[in-house]
Amino acid sequence: MRILSIDTSTSLASVALVAAEKPLAESVFMADRCLSARLVPEVLRLLQAAGLTVNDLDLFACALGPGSFTGVRAGLATTQGFALATGKPCAGYSSLTLLAMNFPLASLPVCSMLDARKNEVYASLSDCSTPIPTTLIEECVLAPERFLDLLDDQVEGPLILCGDGALRYRELISSRLGDRARFAPFPQQSSHAANGALLALQCYRQGRTLSPEQLLPVYIRASEAEYAKLDQQKLLRKRQ
Repeated sequence: MRILSIDTSTSLASVALVAAEKPLAESVFMADRCLSARLVPEVLRLLQAAGLTVNDLDLFACALGPGSFTGVRAGLATTQGFALATGKPCAGYSSLTLLAMNFPLASLPVCSMLDARKNEVYASLSDCSTPIPTTLIEECVLAPERFLDLLDDQVEGPLILCGDGALRYRELISSRLGDRARFAPFPQQSSHAANGALLALQCYRQGRTLSPEQLLPVYIRASEAEYAKLDQQKLLRKRQ
């Protein structure tokens, strides 16, 4: 099983090729405004380095969110394009679960937090004592104070915190959790697409692969464009 895995849900993008449960190549780079234009050449570069072509791949996978709206769309569109061109299936995975997979077999629960802007975080809590994390708190978008309230209800002892949301609100988290908060070192603060290949492989084995048109983003929160449309609709109703 040869898998292409893409994560573009945060400011640091990642692309990985995995075959027979072994990493062949992986690239990590900043997801700037040229992300959409850069993704396909980056995939082709990795394929060339691995001595493969896109037709040699069996499964195309990507992070579906939550995270950057623009980034998620770029990764999803690229994954769909390759799957359509080759007639191969797709698989999607949560960006928060992907982040938690930086801590396989961890004895402490792992809190994944991504900066959602608007003074909120995308967050979830996972049990990572097995290779595939088990969700303890479902992914949500909340003010960090409210999510810390959930953590207080769910976790009595120490826990691992990771992601750019944990870093942005580190002072707040430390003041609330004290020495219970174990912040991950910087190499584990960002996601790696190679871990997503393991999630995609699980989907394949469980018969949960998707066709390209079934691969849909998971935003949790409405986009800025959707908020603007709702505001415009409210304004029109007031005028009527």
